[in-house]
Amino acid sequence: MVAESGGQEDRKPQTDEAHSAFTPPFGVEQPPLPEDDHPTSEFALPEGLNTEQPAESEGSAFDLPGGTPPGAAGGRQSPHAYTPARGVPVIQLSKEAPWQDRMRTLLRMPSGERPVPERVQRHDDQGPAVPRVLDLTLRIGELLLAGGEGAEDVEAAMFAVSRAYGLDRCEPTVTFTLLSISHQPSLVDDPVTASRTVRRRGTDYTRLSAVFTLVDDITTEDTDVTLEEAYRRLAEIRRNRHPYPGWALTASSGLLAGAASVLVGGGVVVFAAAALGAMLGDRLAWLCAGRGLPEFYQFVVAAMPPAAMGVALTLLGPHVSWEGRPSAVITGGLFALLPGRALVAGVQDGLTGYYITAAARLLEVMYFFIAIVVGVLLVLYLGVQLHAQLTPEAALHSEVRPVAQTLAAVTLSFAFAILLQQDRSTVLMVSLNGGVAWIVYAAMHDVGGISPVASTAVAAGLVGLFGQLFSRYQFASALPYITAAIGPLLPGSATYFGLLGFAQNEPASGLTSLSQAVALALAIAVGVNLGGEIARLFLTVPGAGRASSRRAAKRTRGF
Repeated sequence: MVAESGGQEDRKPQTDEAHSAFTPPFGVEQPPLPEDDHPTSEFALPEGLNTEQPAESEGSAFDLPGGTPPGAAGGRQSPHAYTPARGVPVIQLSKEAPWQDRMRTLLRMPSGERPVPERVQRHDDQGPAVPRVLDLTLRIGELLLAGGEGAEDVEAAMFAVSRAYGLDRCEPTVTFTLLSISHQPSLVDDPVTASRTVRRRGTDYTRLSAVFTLVDDITTEDTDVTLEEAYRRLAEIRRNRHPYPGWALTASSGLLAGAASVLVGGGVVVFAAAALGAMLGDRLAWLCAGRGLPEFYQFVVAAMPPAAMGVALTLLGPHVSWEGRPSAVITGGLFALLPGRALVAGVQDGLTGYYITAAARLLEVMYFFIAIVVGVLLVLYLGVQLHAQLTPEAALHSEVRPVAQTLAAVTLSFAFAILLQQDRSTVLMVSLNGGVAWIVYAAMHDVGGISPVASTAVAAGLVGLFGQLFSRYQFASALPYITAAIGPLLPGSATYFGLLGFAQNEPASGLTSLSQAVALALAIAVGVNLGGEIARLFLTVPGAGRASSRRAAKRTRGF
């Protein structure tokens, strides 16, 4: 009773609202509940379960879920700890690969998936001076873009320099005349942006090779290049004189035109006339440049003397023109003026996704081509009024001379290399490359009977492939090994016949020949680019792993 009264006293009295209809009356004892019917909480722990938790050791943020070590058997199917959110594995960039391939790989990657840059040039503990590094990067990009380098290669060089000095989250941007680079120190800091405008363009592949050597030294750990040293070397590159004097450039222009005239059936007299006309045009163009005239008028003036020499040979009589046909003189002069370098660079930019720069370069090529058309048509109209016998059929039936034409192709590439101010060590290689290109074209077109467009594309593809091989061996730009080698493939004959059709009031034949010239020019540009892409795709440096591969730009298909 005492226990019962104690239990009743411990119970909390219930209010009237809490009484149930099944509650016993007051004074009647409520029977005890069975032991098995005691209600329990769903969160109650079962009997025998040890509730003591072992002390947890502090783990890493990169540990796999569940505490499974990366090399354990249970974690083989687990994703790698460093795998990005979208499941793309980290690309390991081998240092044995050329810096061009490594930087192209990084440029094609989204900024969030790029690995943290390893600072190659370490000179102090405070980090690099961001404004000076950005300025140096822009100055290097300016020299490359002004020298005719493609937009993707310019961005790769700028990206390589900024990463070598330890700047992460840098985004270079290249257009036809404007270079800019943006650097964001951290995710919470404001970005720092610098830009530079390319005012003048020049053709000096010796300077281009020197800039590539500087970038290669900056990106190499074994070479110590401080910012002051980089600025000093860059100033020396700017102050460097051209490797060849002016008279050598004029003579090379004549040699190029004479060799081109031999390719299309000319002889000794035609060679001399074409060389003389090209040299006169070169000197007139230099005179116009000294007076400050735009390049458009320089091309108009330079195209007139070769055309005038061809008309003069026709007017002198058949005893002079029988040897090689005056049309070959005009064709040879056009070879020295066609903007093959700008055409290849423009198409290459378009194929790699830089459409603004590609459109600007191709527009420049169109203006130069129109200037050549205007200069030649002025002289051809005058020759037609003087009853000059300018017939394209005479040049179309030229005989095939393999030895003479191959030597002419090598000579043409040699002269083209001098005009491009190439380093003397590259002149022989590019001359042989041009000879190989002409042999392939002649074998396919003259012997195999294949269309000139397909033959030109294959020959240009081999030029691009060999150029990439030479540049990889030298760790330099591919332009010095490619541009001069495509000289024998330029559409000089088709261009001349198209202009002659308009001059003789035959627009149908003129449009046909000009369309063929455009097709040949595009075949050259696409072939060169395709050969370079094949070299990058299949030819990797030993031990480079995935460093030489690069992702293609993911773009829409029109929707």
